[in-house]
Amino acid sequence: MTVPLPHPGAAGQNGWVHADGKTRVAPLTGLRAVAAGAVCLTHAAYWTGHYTDDFVGHLWARFEIGVPIFFALSGFLLFRPWVRLLMDGTGHQPDLRRYAWHRFRRVVPAYWVVVVFVYLLGLVRPEPNPSGAGVDGLVRNLTFTQIYGFGHLRVGLTQAWSLAVEMAFYLALPVIGWALTALVCRYRWRPARLLVALGALAAVSPAWAAVAPDIELTARMWPPAYLWWFVAGMALTVLAQLVRDWPRWATPACLAVALAGFLVAALPALAGPPTMVPQNAAEAIVKSALYLVVSAALIAPLALAPAAHGRYHRLLGARPMVWLGEISYEYFLVHLIVMDVLLIDVLGWHVFTGNIPIAFLLTSVVSIPAAWRCARRCRSGMMDHGRRSRRSGRG
Repeated sequence: MTVPLPHPGAAGQNGWVHADGKTRVAPLTGLRAVAAGAVCLTHAAYWTGHYTDDFVGHLWARFEIGVPIFFALSGFLLFRPWVRLLMDGTGHQPDLRRYAWHRFRRVVPAYWVVVVFVYLLGLVRPEPNPSGAGVDGLVRNLTFTQIYGFGHLRVGLTQAWSLAVEMAFYLALPVIGWALTALVCRYRWRPARLLVALGALAAVSPAWAAVAPDIELTARMWPPAYLWWFVAGMALTVLAQLVRDWPRWATPACLAVALAGFLVAALPALAGPPTMVPQNAAEAIVKSALYLVVSAALIAPLALAPAAHGRYHRLLGARPMVWLGEISYEYFLVHLIVMDVLLIDVLGWHVFTGNIPIAFLLTSVVSIPAAWRCARRCRSGMMDHGRRSRRSGRG
């Protein structure tokens, strides 16, 4: 039995979309498409040699902002059960088995499929970069441990460093949620206390950026470095319960802040060179803080005023955007290996040469149907497995 992906026509009233039995804010799903497209665009710029050390080159590099957007969205969406238990006054922690199963089936099967495909392709396709090769590399990539130590990021899978960080957040969130609700708030709705605690938690990231170089070479890519991006989304979850009036000027103001933060992050003197990991702690903190501001500003209008009908909401809530957002994770997974094969094996381009729009568009043309197919197969397979497990449990 196969389960079709949500159709572009699934968008409902007031910006809500119903998919896989869940209710979601349609523009937030559309924002996922923007984030995935930004990641592909920055990789196209890198592959074609446009990460130049000037403002334009830095601007192309800063389209990696898609990763902070994904992280903040995860914080916003996944922290909701803990906020809900405080508001309901039940004192019952979320069902961790259900939480773990949902995270596993949403993330792991499609990821494993792509990892195995990339490694099998490496057996018949020349690999100029030995990083992440062999059984050790395969195991590390399958277990989301490729960021802990140098030389484990595989060509065609380098974007998966962010999945290793996100998986660590998934594992830590139940502990964080319990501490915030049980210890900090004592199972009472105390939003001010909750926001203060989240602010303290966010301070882990700049502190980590200061000490990471003394720990290990790759420590700047470890989860604590990016924790405050998740926390930004968690804070928006709390604020969403407090904001009752969203003035019309607030959305344009948020977008202006996001644009300003993005442009400032591209200034060579402030946020470091066009690389994901800056060379010193000051640059790392500045760039990461600017990314926090940009991602929070883009999400805030959608999170705090989900039923608004402005242009921003309508654009991201449009049917094609929602559909693309539904397969954005799978697009994110496949786009790098697709780009590598297309540009080298099909077009015959040399690395660090070529045209950004062509690289981006061709990659997307192939990646979108591949992502749709991957999502369809993996999700239907996991749902069939879930049904069999429930039947055997009843038996």
